[in-house]
Amino acid sequence: MPLLIKTSPALRNLKPLIDVEESEKIMQLGRIKLLKFITTFAIAGTERQFMNLGRSLDPFRFELHFACFKRLGHFLKEIEASRRPLVEYPVNSLYNPTALIEQWKFAKYIKRNRIHIVHTYGFHPNVFAIPAAWLAGAPVIIASVRDTGDCWTPTQRRVQKLVCRLADCIVVNAEAIRQRLVAEGYNPEKVTVIRNGIDLSRFTATTKASRLREELGLPPCAPLIAVLSRLHRVKGIEYFLEAAAIVCRRFPEACFLIVGEGMVMDSPYRRELEGHAVRLGLGRRAVFTGFRLDVAELLSEVAVSVLPCVSSEGLSNSLLESMAAGVPVVATRVGGNPEVVEQGMTGFLVPPRDPAALAQAICRLLDSPELASRFGQAGRERVIERFSLERMVQETESLYVDLLNRGGHRIDPHTREAWGHEFVPKLTLHL
Repeated sequence: MPLLIKTSPALRNLKPLIDVEESEKIMQLGRIKLLKFITTFAIAGTERQFMNLGRSLDPFRFELHFACFKRLGHFLKEIEASRRPLVEYPVNSLYNPTALIEQWKFAKYIKRNRIHIVHTYGFHPNVFAIPAAWLAGAPVIIASVRDTGDCWTPTQRRVQKLVCRLADCIVVNAEAIRQRLVAEGYNPEKVTVIRNGIDLSRFTATTKASRLREELGLPPCAPLIAVLSRLHRVKGIEYFLEAAAIVCRRFPEACFLIVGEGMVMDSPYRRELEGHAVRLGLGRRAVFTGFRLDVAELLSEVAVSVLPCVSSEGLSNSLLESMAAGVPVVATRVGGNPEVVEQGMTGFLVPPRDPAALAQAICRLLDSPELASRFGQAGRERVIERFSLERMVQETESLYVDLLNRGGHRIDPHTREAWGHEFVPKLTLHL
């Protein structure tokens, strides 16, 4: 008979990762050993979803292990405070002998700790960890592809496609990515869509107002139009600034916020954007806030949220958060954005690299507070219905269990006995 494991209802409030000692008291035997591999713990879309899932998985069923290339980033303190196993594999290039040595160490870690599921996040973790997990005999291997890959080189595309053949499943966060992978020759039966989930408790009617205006010296009644984004060229923020210059002709009191930072502070792209804002004559109306933790409070002040990305977008956290906060959105029609924004219902979709179209959509919302309010309410309802954290956790836990049931013949006898299920193995690998 197949190996059967219950999934949790996952209807719990989002909270910090549970302490490992408390987790061990919860259940000494019978938990699924899950290792999640990510590049770093910086604040970006993938990392935030990685942490949301880690906080919310059922501790009665999952024993979490973490692996990374570099122990750095905002979320590192939380990981370390949880005292869960965290292993660093310091690889600067995937194509040198050092990477092979680190892959061997990773394979040994999987064997020694009898890891049941290895789940990797992004191109570099996929390419590094999947072959090692396969050689170590990990019962279940899951890859994640979280953007359409427009920035990848042809070689990167070929390498990732090759290593993903070794995975039992490839999780993507948007239908647009699934279609792209299938068109490139990936096995469609292996590609599963699990869309991002948002912790809706952060965005409530009682969310306290931000002191952002006072902090940044913004006029109390000026409409704020914001981009919440990592500062990267694929995000198309220069087109937002060009649209801002057009909007200012109609709404000279408007202010434009660029909320976010690059992967490194004082990145060249940020300096280029700041210079572009000066050349456009935006002056103090364009404000680069840098990285902010108070996103929910900040959004309570925003009139329109904009995502002007030009390519490579998966499923945008900033769009989901803006909609959860009841803010109308304007986004470019790329990647997974049309899966989030319903044109003319929750916001507007415009062509990429088109500042005039961006400006026109922004002005329509500023011109009509009633339309903006209707879009904001409909957007929040859409996020509640389709993009909740609970839904994402349920779908992910169900996937883990389903893959273990299908690959259960590779679970060692001690673990099967601890789970308390009869099972006749086809093959047993003693991890």
